[in-house]
Amino acid sequence: MTGRPDPAAVSPDHRGLDGATARRRYVTVSFLFWFPIGMSVATGVLLFTERGMGLAAVAAFYAVHSLTASAAELPTGGLSDVLGRRPVLAVAGLLNLGAFSLIGLGAAGWAIALGMGLMGLARALSSGPAEAWYVDTVQAHAGPDADLRTGLARGSSATSAALALGTLLGGGLPWVLGLAPDLGEWLADATGGLVIPLSVPALLGALVEIVFVLYVVSSLPEPPRPRTTVRQVVGGVPAAIAAGLRLGARDILIRRVLLTASAAGAALAAVELLTPGRAAALMGTAESGALVFAGLACAGFLCSALGSQLAPLVARFAGGSERAVPASLGLTVLGLALLGMTAHTMSALATTVAVAGYGLVYLGLGAAGPNENDLLHRRVDASGRATALSVQSLSMQLVAAGAGLGAGALPPGPLPWLLAATAVLAGALLWVRRVAPAKPLPYVAPVKPLLDAAPRTDVETPAKPLPYAVPAKPLLDAAPRTDVETPVNVPNPLC
Repeated sequence: MTGRPDPAAVSPDHRGLDGATARRRYVTVSFLFWFPIGMSVATGVLLFTERGMGLAAVAAFYAVHSLTASAAELPTGGLSDVLGRRPVLAVAGLLNLGAFSLIGLGAAGWAIALGMGLMGLARALSSGPAEAWYVDTVQAHAGPDADLRTGLARGSSATSAALALGTLLGGGLPWVLGLAPDLGEWLADATGGLVIPLSVPALLGALVEIVFVLYVVSSLPEPPRPRTTVRQVVGGVPAAIAAGLRLGARDILIRRVLLTASAAGAALAAVELLTPGRAAALMGTAESGALVFAGLACAGFLCSALGSQLAPLVARFAGGSERAVPASLGLTVLGLALLGMTAHTMSALATTVAVAGYGLVYLGLGAAGPNENDLLHRRVDASGRATALSVQSLSMQLVAAGAGLGAGALPPGPLPWLLAATAVLAGALLWVRRVAPAKPLPYVAPVKPLLDAAPRTDVETPAKPLPYAVPAKPLLDAAPRTDVETPVNVPNPLC
């Protein structure tokens, strides 16, 4: 008895997509969404300063992005569970299309700020629907015990690869255009100064967003949902938010996933804030330091992609996802410690050790993510999956914002790095004791306003363990216990 349904009985709502096809489409969507964002990584600050903006204004633009993404994270997760994955993901692509157009062409501060706000809203909209669509489709075809980890790992690898390739292309294009000075001047003259070499990556990103939207609309089928009115949607989203906030309170495993995501946010904030300055100090100038950082960021994304690919192997060797999470996070702790120990010296040996530490940070986070999300998806059902992912993303972003401010206020040296390492170590220690497995609990709050369903009373924790979840799993997982509160259901890229 495999638990795998007869292919002939596959739900027509998913148009008979098998696991391999769903996995390929999920990987493609992940790549197309993050590739244009990668192109903006290397040129964003330089483009804004070239437009005449001061550093304070540039910092404000990025604050607009972060605050918008954080404020919209939970509402948009609930919106995906109410309206569907495909429409919300398509809207995210359209918002990014407008954002990259404004950033690439905007010469006024208000236009850039609006573009960054739209990008933050798109980030919030996109944080759960694609992954939720993939899990829904695979489980509809192969049952609740279907293998999720391989697809999640490949999707995470595609995200990292898109960021790496996008960073290289975005940093290289302006340099190539600068080899022919007349071409840059011609672009500026022909467009009245709207298009300059540094704005080309953003405009190319806008073109990629068109491809992304068309692919989402044509390639991500999902079951039809009840017809909704504006009033029903407005009523359903707050219910989804409330249910999402209750996830961590009801389930110890979900709490571990959320707290581990917060620890990862602290690590990423320290790395992204402190590494550019170290690169500039090493090279002697900001321009050459920016070039080195672009290459280093690309290498980090590739390490993350490698870690994601290795996530299933790590889980098999560790004995499950719950054990794979702390094992993977151990690499991140080691990497942060190496960066901290070499913070006061720029010798060749110290630089080599620091680069190795940088790679270990991303390798560990990349390996932990798919295992963590595999655990999460086995704790929540389809009606609340995107909301759970949004809560997870919100946990990471909020802690990253606070950790970045804290790291910036501390004196330069080992201390900021070691504090980040301590945060990740605390997240890893959460997984020392395992949690008793449980089947996903119904997650009906977001659906109730739409279906006018009677209150559910059958939400008791099932006793039957999931065959796949008994082992342990990292960036997020743990072993059967009887002395912990009853677990519930719950189901993590990067940049």
